[in-house]
Amino acid sequence: MARRGGVMSESFKIELAKDLGFYDVVQREGWGGIRTKDAGNMVKRAIQIAEEKLAER
Repeated sequence: MARRGGVMSESFKIELAKDLGFYDVVQREGWGGIRTKDAGNMVKRAIQIAEEKLAER
């Protein structure tokens, strides 16, 4: 099955990984090396940031 393009930019994903403390894993193993829990936390944080941006409007 082909993967579809991601919604988040690479730079945003890197920013989130650094913020959440697992960027070292990404550097060593790539995005496939992160835990499912970390990926979920990344999505939660991205949603939280998006909601904050919308609330500012």
